[in-house]
Amino acid sequence: MSAVPETAAAIASAVESGELKATEVVEATLARIETLNPKFNAFTDVTAVRALAEAESVDAAIAGGADLPLAGVPFAVKNLFDIEGVVTRAGSKINLENPPATADATLVRRLREAGGVLMGGLHMGEYAYDFTGENAHDGNCLNPHDPERMSGGSSSGSGSAVASGMVPVTLGSDTNGSIRVPSSFCGLFGLKPTYGRLSRHGTYPFVGSLDHLGPLSRSARDLALVFDALQGRDPQDPAQADRPYLATHGELKKDIDGLRIAVAGGYFRQKAEPEALAAVDAVAAALGVSAEIDIPEAARARASAYVITVAEGANLHLDRIINRPRDFDPDTRDRFLSGTMVPAVWVQQAQRFRSWFQAMMRGIFEHVDAILAPATPFSALPSGTKTITLDGETMPARPNIGLFTQPISFIGLPVVAVPVWLETASLPIGVQVIAPAWREDIALRIADRLQRDGICKAPVAATRPELVT
Repeated sequence: MSAVPETAAAIASAVESGELKATEVVEATLARIETLNPKFNAFTDVTAVRALAEAESVDAAIAGGADLPLAGVPFAVKNLFDIEGVVTRAGSKINLENPPATADATLVRRLREAGGVLMGGLHMGEYAYDFTGENAHDGNCLNPHDPERMSGGSSSGSGSAVASGMVPVTLGSDTNGSIRVPSSFCGLFGLKPTYGRLSRHGTYPFVGSLDHLGPLSRSARDLALVFDALQGRDPQDPAQADRPYLATHGELKKDIDGLRIAVAGGYFRQKAEPEALAAVDAVAAALGVSAEIDIPEAARARASAYVITVAEGANLHLDRIINRPRDFDPDTRDRFLSGTMVPAVWVQQAQRFRSWFQAMMRGIFEHVDAILAPATPFSALPSGTKTITLDGETMPARPNIGLFTQPISFIGLPVVAVPVWLETASLPIGVQVIAPAWREDIALRIADRLQRDGICKAPVAATRPELVT
């Protein structure tokens, strides 16, 4: 058997050409999961029997002349996605008492229809309220680049599984930064599409007005390939926007030299460690960007996002908070408890400000096509870190990892997180490429250009020998 390629695009090409069988790819993937998952704790559910059956179906379809853009590509999903026959955990203890899902989530089904093979469900922060990858019920999900550090969350397993090479692509969710944070900490490309772009049917919610779903991978090309397969109107999701299909994979190499790109200044240059700013500057220099743009009231946007998050999240879980408080991860429970005490007038004010901030950003995007900003204020923290000091101020670590992601998801803009490895750094760190609403293609084109030029890269983690013996 030929060696299994590292990217989804290369795997699909090899399976379509007959160089590899999907069953061979899946067997190799299962062997790697069996070896590495006990070390990194990325998977909570491995669907081995199902994966082998799906691989056989893909091989039969290819033999029959089917055109499958993701032929034989192994993928896995954050365990808030419904997987038929598997309990939808959402990272919680309480949910384990629920019956197994009776059908796959819409996005899982769409990847399977494109030829992808589901390998299982992935570790996450409880009820998606987390930036660290630490879970009191399931343990810590570890960073393959340094297992003593956080993977980032709440799509922790989604980041760790790709960075370690267990699978080439995963699906995660992003409410306040939960795709972009693990992408930054684990050195990956991650796409948070425009709010309402993709169906959320068959997924466990966190904050309905802020939740996004999207892919993580080791290449911008894979992001586009998967994003194109995920699109399409779903009548089962009434909150999904009715938008035309946006082809991105075939447009990746379209010239970006005419794009107007700026660096976010002000708030996005404050409370960031030197490596975060250096990463943004390296990307800007590679793109020939010198313009800096201020985003007014970004700090207020982040505060408003917090108010909406705790209020909506607490409302969703109110019965469980009242009746089963001891069954929560204490960190999650305490934040939901705070949400029960947020005055309604604060929530109303946050929503009014949200409308203003969204309109203001539309005005900014009349003058620029993309904005660069840090994804996280620092690279991956040591596991268990409780406080951090930024710009001379000591603050809780967990919520402030999302300093730079929350103002963007607050108004649903599309973002691609791109990984940067600075010359003197031993860990990667991410940069956000922020585009106007519904223009995922712009952010993906910029990300692909950065990868082709060698500015951004996402290698499989060089796993230490003691971790695989």
